[in-house]
Amino acid sequence: DIVKSTLEQALDQDITQAAGLLRLHFHDCFVQGCDGSLLLTGSASNPSEQEAQPNLSLRARALQIIDEIKTAVEASCSGVVTCADVLALAARDSVAKAGGPKYPVPLGRRDSLDFASESVVLANIPTPTSNLTQLMSIFGPKGFSLTDMIALSGGHTIGVAHCNSFDNRLYDTSTGEAIVDPTLENSFARNLYSICPAVNNTVNTANLDVLTPNYFDNSYYVNVQRNQALFTSDQSLYTDSTDSGDIVDSFASKKTVFFKKFVLGMVQMGQLDVLTGSEGEIRSKCSVPNPTSSSYEEVIRPIISTGERSRSGRVHSEL
Repeated sequence: DIVKSTLEQALDQDITQAAGLLRLHFHDCFVQGCDGSLLLTGSASNPSEQEAQPNLSLRARALQIIDEIKTAVEASCSGVVTCADVLALAARDSVAKAGGPKYPVPLGRRDSLDFASESVVLANIPTPTSNLTQLMSIFGPKGFSLTDMIALSGGHTIGVAHCNSFDNRLYDTSTGEAIVDPTLENSFARNLYSICPAVNNTVNTANLDVLTPNYFDNSYYVNVQRNQALFTSDQSLYTDSTDSGDIVDSFASKKTVFFKKFVLGMVQMGQLDVLTGSEGEIRSKCSVPNPTSSSYEEVIRPIISTGERSRSGRVHSEL
């Protein structure tokens, strides 16, 4: 309830942040699991996941909202709820607030003690220029089917993208000359050229869904059918395979079918390589690990090691 009420206050002011919060959860879970590692800040000599290229466009306000939620939770029950669980709950409630489906979120994730390197981030976050084979090379090893991957791609029914994430379809990125992408619908392409008048534009943005950009529905798949998807990775769902195209058609024709598969995908994604029990920690502040002084460890280690386990397998400790 605390997560939901704090989140709703923020989204009532700016519903566009729903997309940013959903993306945070995805980018966290796909890199070393749903452990809140994305939220940790680094240094000049040890850059965090946020400094990796795929994460440079994460919304600063979305990160701030997570901090606001964590602060509110800590004020009521300090040391109980992890940042990883806050991320998962915020993503779910953002989807619902934007008109999407509600789904269950099992809790009990622990926060990581460190973050992944840039090379690990690059290996696990799909790029906007990925084709279908490249997408499945990332989703498949994590246990997702083709249907799962296409359903999770439906998260692009809300949000925006910077020009430099799709200008490979508008310009020769080495010469800057305009090109014609045969998989871009003509009027849609003309509009994108007006939004992105030059290559490598990192300021201007376009809506991922041209029909209902701030409403979570299945119109993303209608856009894909019409060759009006922004990313190569989006359009490849329809053009690279008959099987994937059939799935897009089914999601475009029935929102209920998409919602059902999206929920299954999100529940599965939210449990990728989670830390549980005595693994990791419950961060008091999402951007930094808890103190690791010797006196702190002397107090916490015995409590964790002797904590009673509930029937659910979670460790219950009292400080």
